[in-house]
Amino acid sequence: MRFFDPHIHMISRTTDDYEAMSRAGVRAVIEPAFWIGQPRTTLGAFVDYFSQILGWERFRASQFGIAHYCCIGLNSKEANNEPLAKDVLAVLERFVLKEGVVAVGEIGYDEISAAEERAYVAQLALAVKHDMVVMVHSPHRDKKRGIQRSLSVAKECGQPMTKLVIDHNNEETVQDVLDAGAWAAFTIYPHTKMGSERMVEIVRKYGPERIIVDSSADWGISDPLSVPKTAALMLQRGIDPAWVEKVTWQNALDAYAQSGQIDVPALLATPVIDQRALFSDNSVLRGQAPRVDEAPVPN
Repeated sequence: MRFFDPHIHMISRTTDDYEAMSRAGVRAVIEPAFWIGQPRTTLGAFVDYFSQILGWERFRASQFGIAHYCCIGLNSKEANNEPLAKDVLAVLERFVLKEGVVAVGEIGYDEISAAEERAYVAQLALAVKHDMVVMVHSPHRDKKRGIQRSLSVAKECGQPMTKLVIDHNNEETVQDVLDAGAWAAFTIYPHTKMGSERMVEIVRKYGPERIIVDSSADWGISDPLSVPKTAALMLQRGIDPAWVEKVTWQNALDAYAQSGQIDVPALLATPVIDQRALFSDNSVLRGQAPRVDEAPVPN
């Protein structure tokens, strides 16, 4: 099987993780802009971060046959620093329209504060202006209220529900998201969000429509192989293979291909890797022999 992990913070992962993901069948990833573990204090820090996930990470993924896309946005946690948030919001438009950006995100609520809502509304307006997909971060605390508020505000701002992905769902929130007509994404992240066994039962109960499995693997204790491992458990527990493919591949592709930034035929083709390539004079290799694939012979 091939897999799409549509929420993973590869800037926090090692190159060995890309190798392992490729071996496990991960063909595509989406890297949403997020909180890096400590507050950024300058606009330049955000600009450099956005540039890195647009550039170096895309290259690094390609060296292992993985298509890398990203989302650009001001995360909810740092929206509470309003003077800096204002500066970040002022430059977002120049980044969200770049090649490879499939959504505005991840945005939304953390503490469900007024400042977070102001930033959320501003970024929803940007998404509506450019007819973009939005990836929403749901809060770790008071999640149900946060998701209900996220849906309500998005509707008020005119964001189409077909272009709204609500992430970090659980058993208490999935029905609200599906009833609203949005995409319900689930983070397979140990201890704090959603486990593989619980995910199996959610798919068994709700079916595969508009449900997406991702890992959100980042700098915390997390697993970049969560998507293929969850797929394997679903198959083991008797979930229809067609359903497994939808929730670990097709639904993510359908949701984010609405951006117009995913070349679907190229994604479905066998990748051709040339590890002799450089990015700003840098290689992913450190003395290893490069992998160089032969280009397929045209029919």
